[in-house]
Amino acid sequence: MLEQLEELLITADMGVDTALRVTANMAEGRMGKRLSSQEIKELLATEIARIMEPVAKPMPLYPNRPQVVLVVGVNGSGKTTTIGKLASQFKAAGKSVVIAAGDTFRAAAVEQLQIWGDRAGVPVLTAPEGSDPASLAWDAMDKAQKDGADLLMIDTAGRLQNRADLMEELAKIVRVIRKKDESAPHNTLLVLDATTGQNALSQVQTFQKLADVSGLVMTKLDGTAKGGVLVALADKFGLPIHAIGVGEQIDDLAPFDPEEFAAALTGLDAR
Repeated sequence: MLEQLEELLITADMGVDTALRVTANMAEGRMGKRLSSQEIKELLATEIARIMEPVAKPMPLYPNRPQVVLVVGVNGSGKTTTIGKLASQFKAAGKSVVIAAGDTFRAAAVEQLQIWGDRAGVPVLTAPEGSDPASLAWDAMDKAQKDGADLLMIDTAGRLQNRADLMEELAKIVRVIRKKDESAPHNTLLVLDATTGQNALSQVQTFQKLADVSGLVMTKLDGTAKGGVLVALADKFGLPIHAIGVGEQIDDLAPFDPEEFAAALTGLDAR
């Protein structure tokens, strides 16, 4: 039964090491005992929630004005929509927010961000297509400082973690931001797509090295993907998971709840 369970966890994107550790912990003191499927689900959910509990943290807010939040990730991971949703939440909490449309290579990305900015009631700073994103980040910091904004959220172009040239461009944005404020960016959020599975591990590793990722947001958990890779990420990197995207609407960004997540992943009825 344990071998079958290990296989199931691996196919749910939990990864071999994490799956083996989870099943070993479940087996402790229970070898040779008969357990119902409900008991197994409950044990599994408890073990997953235990791993996830330490990383379930909202994005911290600091006294820095502006608090610079850099948002990174691969193409199509949901960075733009995540920025719009976060900006809306911070605005609703009484914070003044400025967004910088740092994906200067895709006109559609800038337009999409402007639509989200309008929905959230937040100004969006843009630059002509093909402009240097590091230069836009510098100008955005200028404006956010002059306006006394609480938060500056900087979007970046989607980039695959194996493209050295694009990753170097991201490192340049970070260097330029630090010339303006050596403590910035105060948060670097890596947005991950739940459907990418085990590839998320190499994304975290590479972005962490270049951009010093401080927290994760997992999107597209509303589809068939249940996000088992989040357990592997928590186990391996221990980075805070600030929020999960569960839909396309502006309110569809929820705080990460380990018990709800564990119940959904195991098919246990949440109580």
